[in-house]
Amino acid sequence: MVIKMVEKSKYTKRMDGRKFDEIRPIEAKIGVIPSADGSAMFKTGDTVAIAAVFGPRVLHPQHMQNPEKGILRVNYGMMPFSVSDRIRPGPSRRSQEISKVTEWALAPIVELEAFPNTVVDVFIQIPQADAGTRVAGINAAVMALAHAGVPMKEMASAISIGKLDKTLVVDINKDEEDFREGEGSTDIPICILSRSKKISLLQLDGKISVKEMKKVFKMAKEACTKIHKVQVKALKEVGR
Repeated sequence: MVIKMVEKSKYTKRMDGRKFDEIRPIEAKIGVIPSADGSAMFKTGDTVAIAAVFGPRVLHPQHMQNPEKGILRVNYGMMPFSVSDRIRPGPSRRSQEISKVTEWALAPIVELEAFPNTVVDVFIQIPQADAGTRVAGINAAVMALAHAGVPMKEMASAISIGKLDKTLVVDINKDEEDFREGEGSTDIPICILSRSKKISLLQLDGKISVKEMKKVFKMAKEACTKIHKVQVKALKEVGR
């Protein structure tokens, strides 16, 4: 007789008591930087992202202008004391990578064709980090673009799905991220467009099966639907 052993996940309960498909408490606020054309704050758990939008405005130098459409530039950065270990000021390879992937995530929704020879600048700063900073930055940036009146085809929301040991979880925090790194598990930031449900950002750090990936998409869509409602509510409350 052959007995088949089913290996179970060691990860049976989340460190902060959340359910596996539960996102951290969310806060969103519009107009946090008066000098910007549009701005927003997005907070998930202890991670805070602030985004400011300037433009569309004429792009200089002139040789960089595109007569067919405007361009989108994103600058992402973490403040020196956003984490327990002080971060060296200035751009890093990581901040440059996140700036670029955020730009790619936002590009499909912004109507850049309406503003040739111009630039829309998006600045994202992380004053406090507890994992999930790139997706929080995208969520803040989308609200800031809407607040600035930049025409958009639709909105977008982002979330990170993690795999801890053999368990898929939504919106990992720093403790879980440290566990993930120690166990060699998986992190998947995803950005989903609000109306078409298309994916504008998908990154994969680790290994995952096709069957698990289908569950990841389902969990991400459900989480992004909740985040989208918070984004819309914050925008509707402006000026009340």
